[in-house]
Amino acid sequence: VQLQASGGGLVQAGGSLRLACAASGATSSVSAMGWYRQVPGKERELVAIASYNGHTNYGDSVRGRFTISRDNAKNTVYLQMNSLQPEDTAVYYCAATNAVWSAVVSASAFGSWGQGTQVTVSS
Repeated sequence: VQLQASGGGLVQAGGSLRLACAASGATSSVSAMGWYRQVPGKERELVAIASYNGHTNYGDSVRGRFTISRDNAKNTVYLQMNSLQPEDTAVYYCAATNAVWSAVVSASAFGSWGQGTQVTVSS
């Protein structure tokens, strides 16, 4: 599975951005897609993930501000990010897995990763 992310950029605090990630290749095996983020010197952090049949999970730091959605027909997952804060600055990575939802408990469950897109929030 190949993943192509888009939509990152620079925004002021309190603003919004929308990320998109399109999957191609062996997409029929994909059970869940989502987003992780990483800043230098820190581990990759869960942002949001969504299963093919509607399950979602969010990281504590973004719950209530970010919304993940998925268009299964287009094999695309979106991340609407509202009320962005400087601490949201990171490289955001799209990820896909063919694992069952109950096994999707960490980044290690994801076998396919996109190239990353930079999100910078200025104060």
